[in-house]
Amino acid sequence: MDAAALRTALLRWYDSAPRELPWRVRGARPDPYAVWLSEVMLQQTTVPHATPYWLEFLRRWPTVSDLAAAPDEEVMAAWAGLGYYARARNLLACARAVAAEHGGVFPDTEAGLRALPGVGPYTAAAVAAIAFDRPATVVDGNVERAVSRLFAVETPLPKAKLELTQLAEGLTSPERPGDWAQAMMDLGALVCRPKAPLCDRCPVSAWCEARALGMQESFPRKAPKAVRPRRYGAAYVLRRGEEVALVRRPAKGLLGGMLGLPTTDWSGERPDVLAEAPAAADWKRVGEIEHVFTHFALTLEVWTAESSDFEDAVWTRDLSVMPSVFLKAARLAAPTASPPAPAPSTRRSAAGRGRT
Repeated sequence: MDAAALRTALLRWYDSAPRELPWRVRGARPDPYAVWLSEVMLQQTTVPHATPYWLEFLRRWPTVSDLAAAPDEEVMAAWAGLGYYARARNLLACARAVAAEHGGVFPDTEAGLRALPGVGPYTAAAVAAIAFDRPATVVDGNVERAVSRLFAVETPLPKAKLELTQLAEGLTSPERPGDWAQAMMDLGALVCRPKAPLCDRCPVSAWCEARALGMQESFPRKAPKAVRPRRYGAAYVLRRGEEVALVRRPAKGLLGGMLGLPTTDWSGERPDVLAEAPAAADWKRVGEIEHVFTHFALTLEVWTAESSDFEDAVWTRDLSVMPSVFLKAARLAAPTASPPAPAPSTRRSAAGRGRT
């Protein structure tokens, strides 16, 4: 493969038709804080979904030092809907390290970024390349797909990740590394799509082995999906007039540090609901909800009662502070329960891990 010719063709295409993204700056160096924030948010969602969150975070916390000074509860509540609250905790840990140890200025090398808490290899490479124009191999879901087709990689994902990263490294442009990283992401998002790739519009189709085989859509190869296990539990909606009792979840673990409804443990067996209730009351079952997490599906029975006999409770009328799984339960018990605060609307844009 003529890597130099491929680079020239892809960068020429990128120069003519780049995506318009709110964190993408042309002709000037972007704000590393804005780039880092976008990359963290995009690790498990799409650009259209993440964009309003990104805009709202920048409105509320314009600099990394502002974010570092924010209360945990406010950041967690603002993060609701982006999944994996551990990432929000890592976001705060990183922001506080940059503010306290680096004077509010992000390190400008991949190694320096990698040393920050909560920053993994992908995020460090992306910020180094995009924000500081450092040579770095940036491999998100879009890039994995494009590279797997360019080289017709037979190894299935996720086992192929190292191989794909090494192949992408061989293509990475030593010149304009920030533009190269974004050009590869754009190629996967706009042309080398998961289904119905636009091969007739592809600037690098001449080098694509999958197209030469007529098998574009069969790459990347994927291992059979594992069956998602199911867990069971119960959630308790304890009311005191118009207020509902919430509890603070343990700092570590799923939904750590968040306010939520009292629950039983979530396990493979249905719980002894009344024996594990958080307070003595006349509990009534109102139904159950289904919720899907990344690694398991949850069936949650919902029980409700009227009582003020719960010493450890945080009583509130504002249920929007809870993660969505508890909002579902609260609405089942009380359909008029306050909804989550809507994310601010904005226009579509697009790019992270598996993003389009």
